[in-house]
Amino acid sequence: MATLMTDLDGIARLAETRAAENEDFKDYLCTGDTEEVDAWVQELNAAISPQIDCTACGNCCRVALVRVAPEERSIFARHFNLTEAEAAERYLSEGLSGDTLMNISPCVFLCGNRCGVYEDRFAVCRDFPYLHQPAFTKRLFNVLSHYGSCPIIYNVIEALKLRSGFIRGT
Repeated sequence: MATLMTDLDGIARLAETRAAENEDFKDYLCTGDTEEVDAWVQELNAAISPQIDCTACGNCCRVALVRVAPEERSIFARHFNLTEAEAAERYLSEGLSGDTLMNISPCVFLCGNRCGVYEDRFAVCRDFPYLHQPAFTKRLFNVLSHYGSCPIIYNVIEALKLRSGFIRGT
């Protein structure tokens, strides 16, 4: 496997220059066998993720929307010594889809590049970048929205372009 790109500024620059290419790639992947694409993504993710130290990055905590399940509201309350209602009023908002979202960015729990409530982190944070989940082609819009900010996603997508036989510039 090629050397992995972890420089956040470099990834962001390349994401800008490859926006049209990534749209073409999204269209290309959606014409393929979804189970085969899932297998490739999961294999690439399993090979790439262990090589990237998320605690040296923490960028997802700076840019991602954090969905908070109702049962997870107690994390805020406990951490800030507030009631759940006070914590919800101060740190949470209802999104357009009805989901509860953290209304502060970067995440209030981010300490340097590490999660201050790592053991109690939200399910959405625990699962990010979601590459282990099935139906990858159905989630491409969301995945590609993090292409320029997450080294794991960036490297998996670039490896997937090679693995799938995608030809750049077509």
